[in-house]
Amino acid sequence: MSATGLKLRAILASAGMALLAACTVIPKGQVAAPPPPAPSPTALPADVGRHRVALLVPLTGSNANVGQAIANATTMALLDTNAENLRITTYDTSAGAPQAAARAVADGNKLILGPLLRDEALAVAATARAAHVPVISYSNDSVAAGGDVFVMGNIPAAAIERVVKQARAMGAVKFGAMIPVGTYGERGSRAVMAAVKAAGGTLVGMESYDAAPGKLGAAARRLKARGAIDAVLVADNARVAVQIAPILRPGGTGPRLLGTELWAGDAALAQGPALVGSLYAAVSDARFARFADSYKTRFGTAPYRLATLGYDSVLLTLRIAREWKPGTPFPTAKLTDRSGFLGLDGAFRFGPDEVVERALEVRQVKAGGASAVVSPAAARFEG
Repeated sequence: MSATGLKLRAILASAGMALLAACTVIPKGQVAAPPPPAPSPTALPADVGRHRVALLVPLTGSNANVGQAIANATTMALLDTNAENLRITTYDTSAGAPQAAARAVADGNKLILGPLLRDEALAVAATARAAHVPVISYSNDSVAAGGDVFVMGNIPAAAIERVVKQARAMGAVKFGAMIPVGTYGERGSRAVMAAVKAAGGTLVGMESYDAAPGKLGAAARRLKARGAIDAVLVADNARVAVQIAPILRPGGTGPRLLGTELWAGDAALAQGPALVGSLYAAVSDARFARFADSYKTRFGTAPYRLATLGYDSVLLTLRIAREWKPGTPFPTAKLTDRSGFLGLDGAFRFGPDEVVERALEVRQVKAGGASAVVSPAAARFEG
């Protein structure tokens, strides 16, 4: 054989040995298993001992600060209770609440906390119902409730009923109302009519107004012309009450003004001496100061008042989790337990209409805008 042939055989032999070295020998009758796929960077880890709960809040956009405060409060609740049986995953609703709900359902969450607004709650309802996942929304609009969508926000009608009842107990018989044009006002008008009737009073007059210059004052003068009135419900914020108080109560005398939960924490209360003696209903602040201090220590800023909804929704979930096996559907029937639940905002429960019922307190406005509780919130529900 020539020298050239010997070189060729040596090259082929060397290549064959390299090929054999690179191969894996598989015993006869076995098939090599493919390598496992790389885990998705967004996939949730498997959980067999914890309940998987979704939190739907805005983390970007105009409501991002409120959404983040609620998310922070849910974290606080888990830490404060040393909860080890809940996994709460936050989904940003800013790009679309329905999309956030779809991701939450696909990830295996069995309960949705949030979203924040009525329209968002209505939008996620179809997705949640199809998956048999109940929703505890932070909305304050009862229209969003029903079909396993529970409304947990502070309902204006409840505050109106509570303050009217208190005013009636303090001697008011003839009532009037100032109602803003719009959805809030429409519901407020229905609420005040029902509340006055239930309290055994008489609704002398009700005037509506819009934001156009002069309209508010004109409406207040029309109401005053109706005759003697003992109390006037202002279904708006305290800034509106400050503007109409001099018309309805010149010199600080006249009908007592009544407010809703919108008055709670409103700095405008200090701007109207004619508001002294006014009443408004709101959730109790008895536990809020301590919560706010703890929140600021942890997160470096003061919380939004709505943040307590996030905290209390976790307490509610933990209460029900005592009888909820991980991986099984959420026991929705437990939400309508008539004995109710206790949170930072006091006692609350859900009615058959899936709307929250809260134990509210009534406060009276004092000089300088301070408020004093004149009728405490009930500690628990009776019946």
